[in-house]
Amino acid sequence: MQLKIMMPKKKHLSASRAPLILFLCQMISALEVPLDLVQPPTITQQSPKDYIIDPRENIVIQCEAKGKPPPSFSWTRNGTHFDIDKDPLVTMKSGSGTLTVNIMSEGKAETYEGVYQCTARNERGAAISNNIVIRPSRSPLWTKEKLERITLRNGQSLVLPCRPPVGLPPPIIFWMDNSFQRLPQSERVSQGLNGDLYFSNVLPEDTREDYICYARFNHTQTIQQKQPISVKVISVDELNDTIAANLSDTEFYGAKSHRERPPTFLTPEGNASRKEELRGNVLSLECIAEGLPTPIIYWIKEDGTLPINRTFYRNFKKTLQIVQVTEADSGNYQCIAKNALGAIHHVISVTVKAAPYWIIAPQNLVLSPGEDGTLICRANGNPKPRISWLLNGVPIEIAPDDPSRKIDGDTIIFSNVQERSSAVYQCNASNEYGYLLANAFVNVLAEPPRILTSADTLYQVIANRPALLDCAFFGSPLPTIEWFKGAKGSALREDIYVLHENGTLEIPVAQKDSTGTYTCVARNKLGMAKNDIHLEIKDPTRIIKQPEYAVVQRGSTVSFECIVKHDHTLIPTVMWLKDHRELPSDGRFTVDKDHLVVADVNDDDGGTYTCVANTTLDNVSASAVLRVVAPTPTPAPIYDVPNPPFDLELTDQLDRSVQLSWTPGDDNNSPISKFIIEYEDAMHEPGLWHHQTEVPGAQTTAQLKLSPYVNYSFRVMAVNSLGRSLPSEASEQYLTKAAEPDKNPTAVEGLGSEPDNLVITWKPLNGFESNGPGLQYKVSWRQKDGDDEWTSMVVADVSKYIVSGTPTFVPYLIKVQALNDAGFAPEPAVVLGHSGEDLPMVAPGNVHVNVVNSTLAEVHWDPVPLKSIRGHLQGYRIYYWKAQSLSTRNRRHIEKKILTFQGSKTHGMLPGLEPFSHYTLNVRVVNGKGEGPASPDRVFNTPEGVPSAPSSLKIVNPTLDSLTLEWEPPSHPNGVLTEYTLKYQPINSTHELGPLVDLKIPANKTRWTLKNLNFSTRYKFYFYAQTAAGSGNQITEEAITTVDEAMASRQVDIATQGWFIGLMCAVALLILILLIVCFIRRNKGGKYPVKEKEDAHADPEIQPMKEDDGTFGEYSDAEDHKPLKKGSRTPSDRTVKKEDSDDSLVDYGEGVNGQFNEDGSFIGQYSGKKEKEPAEGNESSEAPSPVNAMNSFV
Repeated sequence: MQLKIMMPKKKHLSASRAPLILFLCQMISALEVPLDLVQPPTITQQSPKDYIIDPRENIVIQCEAKGKPPPSFSWTRNGTHFDIDKDPLVTMKSGSGTLTVNIMSEGKAETYEGVYQCTARNERGAAISNNIVIRPSRSPLWTKEKLERITLRNGQSLVLPCRPPVGLPPPIIFWMDNSFQRLPQSERVSQGLNGDLYFSNVLPEDTREDYICYARFNHTQTIQQKQPISVKVISVDELNDTIAANLSDTEFYGAKSHRERPPTFLTPEGNASRKEELRGNVLSLECIAEGLPTPIIYWIKEDGTLPINRTFYRNFKKTLQIVQVTEADSGNYQCIAKNALGAIHHVISVTVKAAPYWIIAPQNLVLSPGEDGTLICRANGNPKPRISWLLNGVPIEIAPDDPSRKIDGDTIIFSNVQERSSAVYQCNASNEYGYLLANAFVNVLAEPPRILTSADTLYQVIANRPALLDCAFFGSPLPTIEWFKGAKGSALREDIYVLHENGTLEIPVAQKDSTGTYTCVARNKLGMAKNDIHLEIKDPTRIIKQPEYAVVQRGSTVSFECIVKHDHTLIPTVMWLKDHRELPSDGRFTVDKDHLVVADVNDDDGGTYTCVANTTLDNVSASAVLRVVAPTPTPAPIYDVPNPPFDLELTDQLDRSVQLSWTPGDDNNSPISKFIIEYEDAMHEPGLWHHQTEVPGAQTTAQLKLSPYVNYSFRVMAVNSLGRSLPSEASEQYLTKAAEPDKNPTAVEGLGSEPDNLVITWKPLNGFESNGPGLQYKVSWRQKDGDDEWTSMVVADVSKYIVSGTPTFVPYLIKVQALNDAGFAPEPAVVLGHSGEDLPMVAPGNVHVNVVNSTLAEVHWDPVPLKSIRGHLQGYRIYYWKAQSLSTRNRRHIEKKILTFQGSKTHGMLPGLEPFSHYTLNVRVVNGKGEGPASPDRVFNTPEGVPSAPSSLKIVNPTLDSLTLEWEPPSHPNGVLTEYTLKYQPINSTHELGPLVDLKIPANKTRWTLKNLNFSTRYKFYFYAQTAAGSGNQITEEAITTVDEAMASRQVDIATQGWFIGLMCAVALLILILLIVCFIRRNKGGKYPVKEKEDAHADPEIQPMKEDDGTFGEYSDAEDHKPLKKGSRTPSDRTVKKEDSDDSLVDYGEGVNGQFNEDGSFIGQYSGKKEKEPAEGNESSEAPSPVNAMNSFV
């Protein structure tokens, strides 16, 4: 029989009388062969496959195994035998295969690099370890390099390379300064996965001399550092000062310190990249961007969503990590860098490969002689791994043949095994990313059963919790397990037990009566073994008086109470916690048996105090909050809900009533308004409390009405304006005497499920309403219209009774009466029911159809006689379908439609019909069972209707004066088309519509050409079809006739001729010179005498117009030499904003206080324009200027 290690499955025991015996399947969990039995070797411990060692310490390569006889060990190195005795530095641990290489005294770790494999062998087989690759760790120094200072402008991007030396394992990178303080990182400055430090844009505060990259090699506990990098960030002002001597004024930087720009990626490069990761690893994707303002990074997965519980964002969302990556995570991931000036994206194509992983790993087999079994080695990976088998460490192809063994791919099948079949099999699953190696032995044994669990083990369990009784066993063939309870050895038969495949017996809810001795018996064909297990059930630990919420003043004393009730055989320990931690080590805290006292309370004492009661089997806790308030001159009353009532007492105990009295608790400064009384029925609904009654707050007794056969307990709650108190302790129990039921079941119904039965149902009484034991029901029935006597049947406490052999759909009178051991309930009410329905026998007659219009018809029929319906009339159902369209005459798939008319209606309307169609219908009556036969088919035709819009309208072949229209007929003509109507009208450039032209087109046309149209004109078309019933919906379209190419060519030629352009430029230049001369003459006061004086004394500072920029020269008055404001360059469109160019006399003088000479000439400033006041500038008159003259010209 085959034994195989698997997770256990539960088997529930049935309630039958057969003994509770579990026949375990061949696969059981955690199979362990006792070490005193012969067995092949099993590797129990080995070094990791990739073993990186510290070269400063001795090398220890682990290989531990068990077996009987104890195995011997040997090693290979790089595929050849490793002779340990010949190397004085190598020793093997006694009784083990673990090697120690003593390199601390002499030798080098590099000498022992290689691939090692351990073999553990005894007479039953050989087990092998993984290939253990030994490599010493390396932490090389940084290459010396001379680093120049990096100088850059404020706002530029920067990447500081780290490029650490290649170590084994790779180092951990971080950036610090000379003071060993980590450099701050942010969305702007961050370290990449490669260790480089990235700046999206630099700021002046990034200037420093000590950017240092550190590499920490954890294996050797060493840290290497790179030469410090110096960075200087120059602001715009500094840069201008530095280069002022070498640059012209036009090369200076502007007022803005840096130029804003959209994002670009610093890493990765380009628009797309690829990433490959192995299944189970952490997938890390990185995108770092530069830009100003600093870009923000977003991540999405194309055609999918990111896994919620496995996705994490690192490094300010610049790194996306997915842990425990699977093949389903393959796909395209898009990172998006975005700032106010734009966004870019990069697509990373991720492929998830997989080293081999187990689907089913081979498990040890224990078989008895002559049994069959299988070894399964099933693995998956990407690419698919190759499976190969070894026998005792040798490829199975060259191993000795075994007639009991057959290899079928990933499965080895054993049949009729013998002792010589014992061996260790190795399964190797490998692909390009790794390999799996598993040892599994086949051990052929003949052993009688043995119980491995210690004899007379005592289990202690808290009541109402699961109890698990162990019975570990072994035997070959595999034994069967049977459990018994008690000295008489009665077999377990009840369904309250669960038996596990490893032999464990589970009692899901242990009760006091579960206490006792249990016997586990294991049997196979070679013998029997048994073991006694003892079970004790303990009472649960409870806190019957919990600490309460307290509000105290500073400096006062507070006490918390915690009274614990426990099983008398268990010793509890009670401890107190504050805010889930141990109490402060302070003499103000005093703990005794039931209390915690805090003296001289201060603000720090506020918090949550928890009382925890522990026993060896369970623990419970209860908490209360302490709030510390400032002391008040006079003690403020504490307003709270009442304390619970106490001292409940039952008196005047009668069959149907009892008197309850109680003592009120403290009302906490708010008068008690009422008491609420609740009861528990411990017999029928234990633990569930129901409302009984309420009494006024001044009353402390209540006369309670009771029901028979109820085990009552009562509790009381007090209510004031602040709320309801906690419930009182429960009263003593009071069991009332049994009596006959007071009521009968409700919701009595009689309906047939078949044509020949009557199903009587009712809502049964609950346990509280039964009034006594032995609850039953007397079910009575008779035909309503017959003279039969009542037929009765007494049934158990159920909710249904079926009467068979009844006529079809006959009314019955029904009643259901409750009874118990004490007698009958009152006479029940009579209910009308019906026996089962059958399908109707007759179809509706005289069916005729009135066609109302092309889409609506009215159907009439005669009702079916009630006797022929044979059930409850549900209504009438019309089946109708379109046989064919009268316009197309082609038949198509018939789709029947159904309309149901409720009740006894004898007519109905059929809406939604298709015009000009041939329809067929029939009518059927419907009852609760289904439909009756169909009436004879009636045929009717619908008249024509208006057609739908033409299916399409296209304008093709546009010319100068014609357009051709093509269309497809309406998809639903709904009749015979008589003609088409085409209306059209031109549309001018302002979207106004011209005159409408109406044109009739024969119905057999699908193409029409319109001629004599205007060239280069847009037309709008309205097109619809007509039948005898009228016009259908229209379809519209627009089109343009073509342009006269010759005319357009002539217009273009004139506009692009050189002589024409030169002429226009000359005219513009002459006008400009004329305007300038006018301006100068008028501003010099040509009509005043002062004009002549000024002409005679021309100012030598007058400058001509600059040729390079077209601005006016400066002009200053001879008296004050104030400079004339520079004119501005006239825009190319010959317009200037008025607010920039309009000058007034007030502006050119000294405001409104300008002076005049005796001859009326203006004395003051011609060109030194003052700043305008807003009101003055709007109200002043305009002085002549070339700009104003230009505005007037334009």
